Amino acid sequence: MAFLNIMGRAGRTPGQTPLADLLQGWSIEVMPRTAAKIEDFRNLLPKGTRVYIAHIADTPIDDMVATARRLRDEGFEPMPHIAARGIADAATLENWIGRYREEAGVTEALLLGGGHTAPAGAFDGSIAMIETGLFDRFGFKRLHVAGHPEGSRDIDRDGTTANVDRALLWKQNFSDLTDAKMAIVTQFAFDAKAVIDWAERIKPLGVNLPIHVGVAGPAKLQTLIQFAISCGVGPSLKVLQKRAMDVTRLLKPYEPTEVLAGLAAYKLNHPESLIEQAHVFPLGGIKAATEWMNAAAPPEQVPAER
Repeated sequence: MAFLNIMGRAGRTPGQTPLADLLQGWSIEVMPRTAAKIEDFRNLLPKGTRVYIAHIADTPIDDMVATARRLRDEGFEPMPHIAARGIADAATLENWIGRYREEAGVTEALLLGGGHTAPAGAFDGSIAMIETGLFDRFGFKRLHVAGHPEGSRDIDRDGTTANVDRALLWKQNFSDLTDAKMAIVTQFAFDAKAVIDWAERIKPLGVNLPIHVGVAGPAKLQTLIQFAISCGVGPSLKVLQKRAMDVTRLLKPYEPTEVLAGLAAYKLNHPESLIEQAHVFPLGGIKAATEWMNAAAPPEQVPAER
């Protein structure tokens, strides 16, 4: 595994590189069915790691809550996805939030619109869920929202960023009204420049929420191209397609070295940037992703904030 040696500035803790800074506090995403295949996450993840739990369509809430409880019991910070368009009504949302709090000690959530083509009920996006006030009422301490560095055709069908920008500013304003800490977590990207350009663009708009940049863990290139096409990541897809044309790289598994090194170098020279840390999508498997991150990240993981 080859890592770019990004040297730190004077005054930096010895051995602590910009890449290590970016990877401090890294998080990862699992699904209940993939988590069930892991005997014990303590053999893979540093204690206190934040673990997002993706709520895929048709996954029973019982499985989501059980996975969150298991992760809590093993010493991690569970952060379930709550997808607005998959929720029938306010009573269902309240039931789910209550169960997460009471049965699994959950105090964090990633709020999403979700991948459903049409809402199952009254919630058409994360803003509608936030407006219920339920997350504050149940004492959630951290709420993350989605960021779209390469836009979202589902939200802005005309190819602009008008709607995603408007929604992000609404969430920024809400962050001043809630006691919960908030951050933006992005879709996975393979092009550091696309993320950097987006971060620089939204800050003058009035957004100052920290950004947790999504990256893909090690995986076969073909697998990543399929995910990129299905998720609509434009500039990133071009990066993968260019890589596929290089026969010497085509046969090697993709690793997120270049995108993370690009982000780390930028963060070193722009410490005021909104870019804060990395979030890993284990598209090539949880074990491969955790092994790569454990080798690249600092030896001591800072536990997720409660």
